[in-house]
Amino acid sequence: MSGKVYLVGAGPGDPDLLTVKALRILQTAEAVLHDDLVSPEILALIPRTAKVYNVGKRCGKKNIQQEEINFLMVALADSNLRVIRLKGGDPMIFGRAGEEIEALRKANIPFEVIPGVTSALGAAATTQISLTHRRASSAVVFITAHQAEGSNSANWAKLTGSGATLVIYMPGGDYAEIAAKLKTAGLAGKTPCAVVARATTSHEQTQYTTIEQLHKVPNHAAPALLIVGEVVRLSKPHALAQEFIPAAIADSTGDLSEIFATLDGNEDLA
Repeated sequence: MSGKVYLVGAGPGDPDLLTVKALRILQTAEAVLHDDLVSPEILALIPRTAKVYNVGKRCGKKNIQQEEINFLMVALADSNLRVIRLKGGDPMIFGRAGEEIEALRKANIPFEVIPGVTSALGAAATTQISLTHRRASSAVVFITAHQAEGSNSANWAKLTGSGATLVIYMPGGDYAEIAAKLKTAGLAGKTPCAVVARATTSHEQTQYTTIEQLHKVPNHAAPALLIVGEVVRLSKPHALAQEFIPAAIADSTGDLSEIFATLDGNEDLA
């Protein structure tokens, strides 16, 4: 008899964003293999009786190979344990869930996937950047700046040409290289973007900039992601005001307080 493996999404960091099912499964764990970037507050929810293994792989600091994680996961399940493979964000988005599912199927180990809030959605919520907007973007693309050796490189020109909002996971510290790729792909230097680090946690940092100024952004602590597109500009209150306020009123004064006072007194615009 073998145990069972649960691939569980831990979300972007805030323990309140765990799903009810994820929390329930985590609290029954007998063994946990967790990513390095799962927040301490979520790790504190693991039962003290469970065997806990940090199997995180940060870029440039891979202390454990994926094959070793697969072996450990299968071996623990073969020992008739309830194994939780705890991943930051959602297991199915840049979480290597596909490789681990293949290993579990090959070993005939029962498993279940528990989804989580991916970091792009956590960052969008806390920064109030709507990833889609009727006036700016009708699609959103998740892409990673780092790919496995031998894999097909993403066609950035095709992605930017679609007009979709781009959310770039794992941008690393070389923002100049990413900016060059985006420019080569056809995006204007004035295109707004935001770097969001440690989204939804008390250590969250957000920096707004443009593609042409992106190289000046300092390297933020992981996990971080980059949101690119006009939706970033629309997230700013003054930009929203200029979008929806009639041009005649907007041209009359640059003082937003006067503009909003005018709107409040105009029944036709209510």
